[in-house]
Amino acid sequence: MYDWIIVGAGLFGAVFANEASVKGKKCLVIDKRNHIAGNMYCENIDDIWVHKYGAHIFHTNDKFIWEYVNKFAEFNNYINSPIANYDGELYNLPFNMNTFYRFWKTTDPHKVKKIIEGQREEILEAKNLEEQIISLIGTDIYRVLVKEYTEKQWGRKAVDLPANIIKRLPVRFTFDNNYFNDRYQGIPVGGYNQIIEKMLKRCDVKLNTNYISARDEYRSSAANVLFTGPIDEYFDYCYGYLEYRSLKFKSKVLNTDNYQGVAVMNFTSSAEPFTRIIEHKHFEFGSQPRTVITYEYPNEWKPGADPYYPINDEKNTILYDKYRALAQKEKNIIFGGRLGRYQYLDMDAVIRQALDLANLF
Repeated sequence: MYDWIIVGAGLFGAVFANEASVKGKKCLVIDKRNHIAGNMYCENIDDIWVHKYGAHIFHTNDKFIWEYVNKFAEFNNYINSPIANYDGELYNLPFNMNTFYRFWKTTDPHKVKKIIEGQREEILEAKNLEEQIISLIGTDIYRVLVKEYTEKQWGRKAVDLPANIIKRLPVRFTFDNNYFNDRYQGIPVGGYNQIIEKMLKRCDVKLNTNYISARDEYRSSAANVLFTGPIDEYFDYCYGYLEYRSLKFKSKVLNTDNYQGVAVMNFTSSAEPFTRIIEHKHFEFGSQPRTVITYEYPNEWKPGADPYYPINDEKNTILYDKYRALAQKEKNIIFGGRLGRYQYLDMDAVIRQALDLANLF
């Protein structure tokens, strides 16, 4: 008999399992995939740790969370400084004085502000994403770095997307290419898998296992359940499907030691079907003789596709609230994580939520 069955061996489930097992609770962790670590999973190819489900860069302002995760791995000092490529022209991200100089050939922040102000449209209430972004950053940057890229990501025109997708854009009037404002940032030396392995070391783990198809059997073998899978799947989609943005990836091993000179390059033009190319060795400052690159493509979500980014619009929020009401009636089962709570969460927020939950038991 287990104290906890934890459905999902991703970050949320692993943090909770670690805390419960430290307290002496007997835990079984189940995952339908053939590996632990969820979307953080890394595959070793030619001694390069490849982020199998897209780039994962750990960053946080929470010193406690930074010290917590450093108990499970050594982190390097990687700083995320992606490059935007528009028809072969390169721009620094996030939007900063390096970016603005490429557009307007000025190093004066006050002139830059005046240019942006001259392009901004005064819109009291933006009716769509295009109006929202132009009101924030003007037309030049919107046209080159935002419009086509966003339309590729979402598979629809910017004028047909809700304004609330982007409430603010990172804009700096300094020559600072650090994408994040967070105090702590880095990549675990040797990939993310080790973190989850250490968190689960006191637990029983079953992979290639679908909890939903045998839930009655598993419920009878545990006092409590933490479910980190899709909340609508747990309830057999009785109210319909929650919607997501999805992704697909295509990786290549290349006989060169350096393909693009940066870990992440965004392709903002609609001329390329992919949104970015990730060169994984640069996450760990690798010097291997070969390199691995991954093309990241947007993928129209449909039932059965991998769910990545919840679409938290009004329709899906109403639907999630219905499922949440059902979840609150369940006995001895709790829901957590990105899919269980239908939230987009950075890794530090996942850890904080899982710790807060574990502290209740």
